[in-house]
Amino acid sequence: MPEADGDGGATAATATGRDALDEARRVFRVESEAVAALARRLGPDFVRAVELLSAEPGRVIVSGIGKSGLVGRKIAATLTSTGTPASFLHPVDGLHGDLGIVGPDDVAILVSKSGETSELTGLVDHLVRGGVRIVLLTGRTDASLVRHADAVLDCGVAEEACSMDLAPTSSTTATMAMGDALAVVLLQRKGFRPDDFARIHPGGSLGRKLTLRVEDVMVAEEGEYPVLARDAVMRGCIVPLAEMRGTVPIVDEGRRVVGVVTAGDLTRLMERRTDFLDVPVTEVMNRDPKLAEMGELGSAAVRRMEEFGIMALPVVDGERRIRGIVHLHDLMRSGAV
Repeated sequence: MPEADGDGGATAATATGRDALDEARRVFRVESEAVAALARRLGPDFVRAVELLSAEPGRVIVSGIGKSGLVGRKIAATLTSTGTPASFLHPVDGLHGDLGIVGPDDVAILVSKSGETSELTGLVDHLVRGGVRIVLLTGRTDASLVRHADAVLDCGVAEEACSMDLAPTSSTTATMAMGDALAVVLLQRKGFRPDDFARIHPGGSLGRKLTLRVEDVMVAEEGEYPVLARDAVMRGCIVPLAEMRGTVPIVDEGRRVVGVVTAGDLTRLMERRTDFLDVPVTEVMNRDPKLAEMGELGSAAVRRMEEFGIMALPVVDGERRIRGIVHLHDLMRSGAV
């Protein structure tokens, strides 16, 4: 076997790695420019498409073939998951019996880079005769399918990211972005809320983020979490701060939270005063503490904790009465983030 030429192999590998990175960066640049160009071309037809998709009482039928079909499946899935019921219909299957799923109250989204897809042309004739409105996502606004469409969304690209300008790359990315834009605008127009999202995503991490409430995780039993009356002194905070990860709520006679003492408050007090154990908690506590409310999403509580560097939040009811304490670690273990 021939011997390696010193560092030549390492140099060649470095050059190859550099070329790979350069090519990947070129792909990202070309595709990002293709998506940015869509925003500059948006016009009345996009508004028209949104009106059609939001006004009809039926479902959205998405169709395409090849790579366009794969993009169409993704668009249908995104629409469905954001409150606009959609189904993917393969154009060939549609011509062989599956047109039965299409009704006159439906709207069709057809995906075709060329705008000349023969399989879609046959499907369009049946859709038009059935009174189905059509939104066309295409790379050519002068194609034959355009004349049958009620709204035409230009997804054309200057070039494919493929180095031979052949494989659908930039064009599929641009079309998926257009589908996402439609889905998000429809989501907002329909008033789709996090609760609605949670209802149709009950499983997995998304479901937990959107359904987990602070009361599902908080320490709720009286006696299991510490509270101190506002006439207490800091001596009474030492053990509770250690037990409850550095947060002790201060409450009035009606168990309404009037402040919070943290481990940081205690540390700063110890640095200033030698008689810190006898200092009233009201002189140390934060009188405007961050709180969580019953019914609040755990994910919202986590965001607030991370924003303000807090490890635990008192959970209160509508009258600010203490109901428990929720800890960041417990929320994270429960899948709130």
